[in-house]
Amino acid sequence: MMRKFGLAVLFLALGSVAALAADFNGKWTAEVQGRMGTQTIAFDFHVDGSTLTGKITTPRGESDITDGKVDGDNISFTQKLSFNGNDITINYAGKADGDTIKFTRTVGDRPPAEFVAKRGDAAPAPAAAPQQ
Repeated sequence: MMRKFGLAVLFLALGSVAALAADFNGKWTAEVQGRMGTQTIAFDFHVDGSTLTGKITTPRGESDITDGKVDGDNISFTQKLSFNGNDITINYAGKADGDTIKFTRTVGDRPPAEFVAKRGDAAPAPAAAPQQ
């Protein structure tokens, strides 16, 4: 009898923990202020347990999410880019709040930038062609 009670409590506790975790799956968009002005960034997140994968789309193109992790309402991942032969790593850390994620993004030695992503799909505008 005690064993059945103990198992019931365990299942209830595990179900409660799973219910508290945020659902990051799907598409999210954000307006992010950068050196080149405000840019729309789209995130397409795929969560499997505590592992996060997916894509980041900016006006410059699309890149894979690496080192992605989900822990309850917290999310973190890395974006690796290469510009003119220079490798750049961008680190993201965020916390879910309903249908928004409050992010902090760090790029190299620059000060961290904060922004909010919202659930939904809004594709970034493509980069403008250089004028001649």
